Amino acid sequence: MNSRECAFLGCVGLLGLSLGCATTPGEVRLRADGTPLSEKCPEKSLEVMRYLQLFVGEAAWVQLDANQSRARTITLYDGPIESVLDEDIGTLEAPARLYGRVWTGGAQPVIRYYAAKRMRGGDTVPICAVARLGFGQLRKLPESKPGTAVLDSSRAGVYIVDEFR
Repeated sequence: MNSRECAFLGCVGLLGLSLGCATTPGEVRLRADGTPLSEKCPEKSLEVMRYLQLFVGEAAWVQLDANQSRARTITLYDGPIESVLDEDIGTLEAPARLYGRVWTGGAQPVIRYYAAKRMRGGDTVPICAVARLGFGQLRKLPESKPGTAVLDSSRAGVYIVDEFR
């Protein structure tokens, strides 16, 4: 093998390694307990959020799972989630849909939203938001099995962020 072939194979190997390390929204590296590490909000999402007047720290109520709205207890599963906005936030009007991902590995689920869609028409747009509740109210109930989070409430606050921490 000549030096050109070695250099080419080295570049292909490096490209393969870099592609393996790349992450897309919702596909992030995890801690040992199964919760996601921090993740930057994509520049395109930040741009769209400025346009939609979704400013960091703004919050509204959300039904966590569109399929379990208003239930007393709900079960969330690792993977994709569709939530329903209960209140307007920025120029997003309720009942807009929020699309994201759930991780159930820790003491409470981590819910990150990567996209939103108005229900009165329009495209799905990229955003960065998280679901939160204070005072440990989003903690999993003891009957939660691996890969699930049984919660005492179907609602949480959704907060606009510029980075997932």
